[in-house]
Amino acid sequence: MRRRRRVWRRPRLRTRTVLLQCAVVTLVVSTAFGAFAYDSEQRLTREYQQRALAVARTVAGEPAVRADADRWSAAAERPGGGAAHVSRTVLAGSPLNARAEEVRRAAGALFVVVTDDRGIRLTHPDPAQLGRPVSTDPSVALSGHEELARHHAHLGEEVVAKVPVRAPGSREVVGEANVGVSAAAVQAAQTRVLLSGVGWLVAALLVGLAASVLLAQRWKRLTLGLEPEELATLVQEHEAVLHGIGEGVLALDAGDRVTVANDEVRRLLGVDAAPGTPVAELGLTPRVRAVLRRPAAGRAVMAVVRERVLVVSARTVRRDGRRLGTLLTVQDRTAVESLTRQLDAVRTMSGALRAQRHEFANRLHVLFGLLRSGQPAEATGYLEALLGSGPLGETLPDFDDKALRDSSLRAFLSAKAAAAREREVTLVLGGGTWVRRTVTSPVDVTTVLGNLVDNAVDAARSGRRVPRRVEVELIGLEGELLITVADSGDGVDPARRADLFDEGVSTKEPDSAAPTGRGIGLPLARQVARARGGDLRLTDPGAPPQAGTGDAATADGPGTIGGAAGEAAGEPDDRVTGGAVFVARLPGVLADDEDAPGTGGGPDVSPSPAGSGSRTPDGTASIPHPGPGPSTSTATNTATGARSGTGAGTGTRAGAGTPRIPSSARADVPPECAT
Repeated sequence: MRRRRRVWRRPRLRTRTVLLQCAVVTLVVSTAFGAFAYDSEQRLTREYQQRALAVARTVAGEPAVRADADRWSAAAERPGGGAAHVSRTVLAGSPLNARAEEVRRAAGALFVVVTDDRGIRLTHPDPAQLGRPVSTDPSVALSGHEELARHHAHLGEEVVAKVPVRAPGSREVVGEANVGVSAAAVQAAQTRVLLSGVGWLVAALLVGLAASVLLAQRWKRLTLGLEPEELATLVQEHEAVLHGIGEGVLALDAGDRVTVANDEVRRLLGVDAAPGTPVAELGLTPRVRAVLRRPAAGRAVMAVVRERVLVVSARTVRRDGRRLGTLLTVQDRTAVESLTRQLDAVRTMSGALRAQRHEFANRLHVLFGLLRSGQPAEATGYLEALLGSGPLGETLPDFDDKALRDSSLRAFLSAKAAAAREREVTLVLGGGTWVRRTVTSPVDVTTVLGNLVDNAVDAARSGRRVPRRVEVELIGLEGELLITVADSGDGVDPARRADLFDEGVSTKEPDSAAPTGRGIGLPLARQVARARGGDLRLTDPGAPPQAGTGDAATADGPGTIGGAAGEAAGEPDDRVTGGAVFVARLPGVLADDEDAPGTGGGPDVSPSPAGSGSRTPDGTASIPHPGPGPSTSTATNTATGARSGTGAGTGTRAGAGTPRIPSSARADVPPECAT
């Protein structure tokens, strides 16, 4: 039976890290201990040399030693004289040798040797060495200098100190005092020192090994137990996925600092999002910050960032029950939202067309009956009545189709009027409506206008004033379009006025059917206006009707211009007041060319027959050219006095139909919206 071959598996990163760190710690500690041992040996050698030097100096300085050395040196000058020719017994029994032995035993030295000026031993622990020359070179000491050395002599390894011995009362050198200490004594002292440091060595080694193990464990936690090869693969996949998807991805760590941000999220959110940046310093919009503060698992929330409509969702990332951070995904829904709003407009217009189809069918039946019964005169009168009203005339009272040239805008307003009528709200055009140029950016215009009209219809329908009405007024000034929308509702709640244009803020009840919630329309409309260099403002917040004033039975609230004053002047009162008034300015949304006569490159004006009731008596609309100069005051007067009820015309609107901002806005129109 074939035995299975064992496959060698490479140790895991943690094991390799621990082994490597243990080897490094052991090497470092061993090297440090070796350096300590070498330094201890050198220090002890110098210490014992200094001890020997002190003993040698003491011996060389004694008078008896100096006298005996001088006597033996002088004897050596005579032929056959000196210590070399004297019996060793004589030298061993001399007082000088006895003194040297006494000093040696007291100092614990290996030897104390005194020589004459020729290096012949006068004293020595071994009597056999007396009268012989020293085994080391005595020239340094005999020349008058002290010497510290380490030699290997007949007594073994020794540490030696040599000091010159001088004649009594003279500086003449007559010998040397040589004191030696055994190297074994030095090594024994060094061993004691090293043994005392072994404990510290072992302690340091254990601490290093423990630190290595702890570091390996922390490395494992930080890498989530992944091996280097797995980490490399993960990084490659991470880069490929992060920069290959069409969504923005922003990852935060447990401390809410940026760890990962792809190029798409930087583009959509308009932030730098460098790694390590706190989320509070990114400059995110309040809506996005709220999503990050309360991450929900996959719940998408609509947000408006600059001119883009985004869908953001955040979720908490966990592993093994530990929170690792937060992941934010961002999708661009600007194009989809634009198409959705266009689809809503088409759906509204198609609904209005279906309703008109039924109306036209009924009218054709009437005409068919009149003609079949032989009543052509009544049929002619009936046709004249139909042509006088028309579909737009029915849905938009007091509407002059010459004041609004763009067919798509007329159809859009007609559809909105039909939808409002189904909700028991009347949509009317302001008498100052005058736009003779075609719309070049219908998406932006319908986005802003549609949001404002929808909000106004909701406010009028839920308000307490009757009849429920919404007034829309459009004024074209060169390439700019000024939109004013007023309603007869109860106004904007004072608690909501400060943050009315913030994302997620809505005056309506939450709609559970809307997956992204409410509070998007007004912020989106303002972003669209500001992206084109314009703006959207709440110029009049309005107020609820006051009890006891009869305000609930009329669309004219107390304190508004009109009411009794208008009736006293003998003029009908069709103004929409009491509710909120929004004014938007959209530059660059109208065509530059115009084929209407008398306009040139100035404001959108057109001649009108005098006394027609829809224009000024002289037949021209009094809209000034935007810019500095006298025309500015004319525009201001037109905007503020349009509903004064004192105009020269005889139509249903004040000011004889002069194009102007609805009087409900009056002087509250911001300068940037009332150019």
